[in-house]
Amino acid sequence: MSVFRGSGPQAAWLPDGRRLHLQHGPIDLIVEAVGDAAEVTAAYDQAQDAFRPVLEDLVSELPLLRTPLYKIKSAPAGAVAGRMLRAVSPHDGDFVTPMAAVAGAVADHVLAALCRGRNLRRAYVNNGGDIALYLAPGETFAAGAPHMAKIEISSADKVRGIATSGWRGRSHSLGIADAVSVLALSAAAADAAATLIANAVTLPGPAPVRRQPARELAPDSDLGDRLVTVEVGVLNDGEKAAALERGLKVAQVMHRHGLIVDASLYVQGQSRSLERTATKSLVHA
Repeated sequence: MSVFRGSGPQAAWLPDGRRLHLQHGPIDLIVEAVGDAAEVTAAYDQAQDAFRPVLEDLVSELPLLRTPLYKIKSAPAGAVAGRMLRAVSPHDGDFVTPMAAVAGAVADHVLAALCRGRNLRRAYVNNGGDIALYLAPGETFAAGAPHMAKIEISSADKVRGIATSGWRGRSHSLGIADAVSVLALSAAAADAAATLIANAVTLPGPAPVRRQPARELAPDSDLGDRLVTVEVGVLNDGEKAAALERGLKVAQVMHRHGLIVDASLYVQGQSRSLERTATKSLVHA
């Protein structure tokens, strides 16, 4: 298997010799495939080939991908961009742009390439905590997320994507959740849902929360002048509960519409979860 280096996309083995690290600009993936050696080698080559153009393709369509969903009139050209748009399209009642699903969509895209035509037992692509999964019959995958105890996903479950969002994460959030972890049918779907549920974990009235226009923190942010959370002070139990309940209602609606399988929400030591569904419930840490 070739490993590429240079000023563009980077690929290197991690110290365990089993997992591949793919990096280009802000995209940072951990990839693992399990199966016969020849199949795994071919799978890693396929993943690298698919990864090489991802960042340039996304950059070429950034104006569209930063456009609110309700203003988008044409489909993007790129494969990852298409996954992003499809993931956010069910949420047309909310303010959302395709960027809400970018990390999960990249993970889904590279995983699809990794597995295409290959005979693998299991595989995953982890993009900064947003994870796309492949499980052959009888296989399982153990996963965890911030504030969450480990869960086990089996091939019989619907879940093939895991994502976590919150105001402390890599992206800006309108809400005050320390973390919202979501299980869904794809990583892109989980990413979009986690973003929107985390946005909904908020308080309508005065609270010890400091916010700033997103544009002041990142001039090209798709959130524009919307206020994003930059600091959350100590909340009382009632405030935590009220914020969590607002987010939980959004998660319940998504679950009823089949957009997510499970979700857990966390604010300063308090948590809420959906009822146990097709998988083991996200367990409170």
